[in-house]
Amino acid sequence: MTGGDRKWAKTLRGHFVAMIGEFVGTFLFLYFAFMCHSMSVYQAGETGAGGGNAANTVIFISLGYGFSLLVTAWSLYRVSGGLFNPAVTLGLCLGGALPWLRGAMLFPAQILGGIVAAALVSCMIPGDISVVRTELNASVSIAQGVFIEMFLTCELVFTVLMLAAEKSKDTFIAPIGIGLALFVAEIAGVYYTGASLNPARSFGPCVAAASFNGYHWIYWVGPALGAALSAGFFRFVKFLNYEEANPGQDSADGEFAE
Repeated sequence: MTGGDRKWAKTLRGHFVAMIGEFVGTFLFLYFAFMCHSMSVYQAGETGAGGGNAANTVIFISLGYGFSLLVTAWSLYRVSGGLFNPAVTLGLCLGGALPWLRGAMLFPAQILGGIVAAALVSCMIPGDISVVRTELNASVSIAQGVFIEMFLTCELVFTVLMLAAEKSKDTFIAPIGIGLALFVAEIAGVYYTGASLNPARSFGPCVAAASFNGYHWIYWVGPALGAALSAGFFRFVKFLNYEEANPGQDSADGEFAE
């Protein structure tokens, strides 16, 4: 085997390991998130205005998704990057932080992880898996849903780009910021759209329930637009050399340069 062949084999092995990491990570992230979501809905004592989740239920659901992502991303960050979301993968590819070949290989692993997570939750607990599906509130139009999902996803993907893709002295605690970003986005959007931010999160429960809403496409288009928006802004601030706007931000002693 030549040196080039060995290098190519090593690259393929790396892609394969990353695929496994993304499948397992997406499964674990969504399995525990779906479990928390289902329990909170069935234990809820009241509903919100318009038939949506009450505020306390929204907070519990948001905690489940945010902390599940935090823990899973922290544990598997060194294996695959801890993405667990096709929209995040797209954002990193568009932002130049992830090779397109790696992104194309991670995408099916993430989708499959979401399907398996939803299927196992459906089989293992009583009740209908449909309660964890992302659905529009009756007062929200499809167009509004697309833009809500776009901006929620933009916030999450930009957080990933700045905390994880951009290396700094704080990169090792990036999963905390990413988990909190998802938590905030979930609180903001669960009542209105279900706060998907992740096609794998929306697609899995629909497959497990064998039921798709006619507007399911917004949970692909909205996050994709959000990923593109965040990647565009990321490239813009990189082009402007944003590091020079706040010199010394990553200095060991925390002091600003003159």
